[in-house]
Amino acid sequence: MPESRLDEECLARLRLIRSANVGPVSYRQLIRRFGSAVDAIAAIPDLARRGGGEPTRICPRADAEREAVRVGQLGARYLLIGDAGYPAMLAELDDAPPVLILRGDLALLDRPVVAMVGARNASAAACRFARDLARALGEEGVTIVSGLARGVDTAAHTGSLDSGTVGVIASGIDIAYPPDNAALQERIACDGLLLAEQPPGTEPLARHFPRRNRIIAGLAVGTVVVEAAPKSGSLITARIAAEAGREVMAVPGSPVDQRAQGCNLLIREGATLVQCADDVLEAIRPIDPRLRQQREAWTGPSAADDAGDADRTRVIDLLAAAPVPVDELIRQAGLASAIVQLVLLELELGGRLERHAGGRVSLI
Repeated sequence: MPESRLDEECLARLRLIRSANVGPVSYRQLIRRFGSAVDAIAAIPDLARRGGGEPTRICPRADAEREAVRVGQLGARYLLIGDAGYPAMLAELDDAPPVLILRGDLALLDRPVVAMVGARNASAAACRFARDLARALGEEGVTIVSGLARGVDTAAHTGSLDSGTVGVIASGIDIAYPPDNAALQERIACDGLLLAEQPPGTEPLARHFPRRNRIIAGLAVGTVVVEAAPKSGSLITARIAAEAGREVMAVPGSPVDQRAQGCNLLIREGATLVQCADDVLEAIRPIDPRLRQQREAWTGPSAADDAGDADRTRVIDLLAAAPVPVDELIRQAGLASAIVQLVLLELELGGRLERHAGGRVSLI
């Protein structure tokens, strides 16, 4: 297989996101502030020092080059945020992945996309419903995206294999999880689209699944939850979809079945009740991604912004171990948003700040 070649700036962008203490939000703030990944990498040591932490480990050039070679050997390729083919709806998320690795047909994301998620230990009835619903939506020109887990995810992919399905995995593009879905994952890579955020060789660790879930929700105009317990990962995906302003839909179930309680809760909180493909189509029809004007997906410091010692002290004094929304932090600090964001960026690069879902941050 050919090597996945990257020019100097693309290689620097890969190094940037693979560096310690650099996440999707700080990545985009660094690019905005310095204009290029090359310049951002050069500035990181000073920013980390101002954040009061240890020097950030920057991904060595050789490591990034080895990864690029491996991606090419696997028949995969990179998709960087800002590239022409990067999914516009995913780019709307504040924490959209800066780098994706893919195999398959990216054009599937040019169609309306609906996410389908649910319980791994789903009932036979739920799996059949998910499979039939995915097939019916596919026949209407809808692309189905899911997470290749057992149960509902597997059923959704199976039902949409012929019409177009997208699998998003929590591991490297070369790791099949669960192992019994290896053949399905390979078929999706060949006939559909397979996406991974993690570098090749990465095992599917628990912390990677919420990040996978945000990609699933971010790609789709709406998310259908077929069967889910109250504290399941499927409800995390639904919450992310709701926070992004996407349609949340749920299939009702028996109140005595634990696996249906999450869906019933979503419906009680305002999710659209789904009993057939027409219900989904009716919910998403008013939201045409091609007519959406992409909003500015993030706010970060520009090169003109700077923070003084008093500003840093004010922001740090407002932080604690308990997560706080950034918007609330800005309000209480009484400082410009860009100044607060710069202080948070410095703290994150210094290893002193943790970012949480919902735009919240806490001090480490």
